[in-house]
Amino acid sequence: MSQTVAIPHGLSSERDAGPFDPPRQITRLREARPVSPMVFPDGHEGWIVTGYDAVRQLLADTRFSSRQDIGILHVPYETPHMPAPTEPSPQVPGLFIAMDPPDHTRLRRKLTGAFTVKRMKQLEERIIDIAERQLDEVARLAPPVDLVKEFALPVPSLVICELLGVPYADRENFQVNSAKFLVKDQSLDEKIAAYTALTTYLAELVTGKRAAPGEDILSDLARHDDLTIEELTGIAFLLLLAGHETTANMLALGTFALLEHPEQLAELRATPDLMPGAVEELMRYLSIADIFYRYATEDIELGGETIPEGSTVVISLLAANRDPKRFDNPDTLDIHRKARGHLSFGHGIHQCLGQQLARIEMRAGFEGLLRRFPTLKLAIPAGEVKLKSDMNIYGVHELPVTWTETAR
Repeated sequence: MSQTVAIPHGLSSERDAGPFDPPRQITRLREARPVSPMVFPDGHEGWIVTGYDAVRQLLADTRFSSRQDIGILHVPYETPHMPAPTEPSPQVPGLFIAMDPPDHTRLRRKLTGAFTVKRMKQLEERIIDIAERQLDEVARLAPPVDLVKEFALPVPSLVICELLGVPYADRENFQVNSAKFLVKDQSLDEKIAAYTALTTYLAELVTGKRAAPGEDILSDLARHDDLTIEELTGIAFLLLLAGHETTANMLALGTFALLEHPEQLAELRATPDLMPGAVEELMRYLSIADIFYRYATEDIELGGETIPEGSTVVISLLAANRDPKRFDNPDTLDIHRKARGHLSFGHGIHQCLGQQLARIEMRAGFEGLLRRFPTLKLAIPAGEVKLKSDMNIYGVHELPVTWTETAR
């Protein structure tokens, strides 16, 4: 393999071009060769895909497997959903994000009715109410406050707990262990401990729902006799983790981005009708879930290159969403942009199941926050905001904010 690119440990960890921009190395790679051979830290040769068209094509091609049990994934750090294995690992029951058809199809089909656009629209008023009640709580506090702790994390946690039937009183347990699970640079034992704590709790929860189902998504799933408790636990783990971590990070990092673009913020505050498009643009611009992996099950042509069977392929959604061949002036945050078509929710059979829910939560969260706190600003210099470059989902650890008055 000629002209391979050596990728250092921590491929996309440091956003050295700024808190919202792709690492300079990734940008250079996309400009030079959107489908590039690469060398992982262990010396294993693979590929990295950074161009929008190639990433979209790859995600739609099921010959690029999501399974971790068909070969060793020599990755630079852990994937967003499981530790990087050093040998083929068995499939985790219920974790359909790491499955291919027909297993993926069987499990995902059980959930499609729960996340339809119609059902999410019916939930919109309840989600707005949750956001407004949490903003009431924020308004009672004396600034400065940490927006992550007081708003960005509670809102999606409250929503997903209500949807899944997870007691909100148990949030500390799953929030702490979710955060531990997503840390990149930790031992496998530490990651497994966090995973085990979460799945032990969820196994007890779904066992109870099978015995006495209620009116929630996990109870609906528990009524399916062909789903084992292990599968129910895996599905619950995936929905709970994805259902609060991603939206929480978007609410916090998106607020940070808007505060750093005051003209865009002022226009959005003055014209709330721009919010749906602004949410799409923030998704594209920030790309908090960046790196994903696939495994070539045969020789595959992609972007003028031949990816050999057995190759590990790294995908950068952040690089694809900033591709100038797809988006004009891609490194500019523009709330007027028609950003539909961004890849932040993925593409193909693994496209995010809860994307409509996330959109509603973000619209309600941002709209309420901007309306209720017209003088909102950072309480510390932007350069002191603690970035989640150590996590598999990007965001901020804390966002200290202040204000001079609140609107009712």
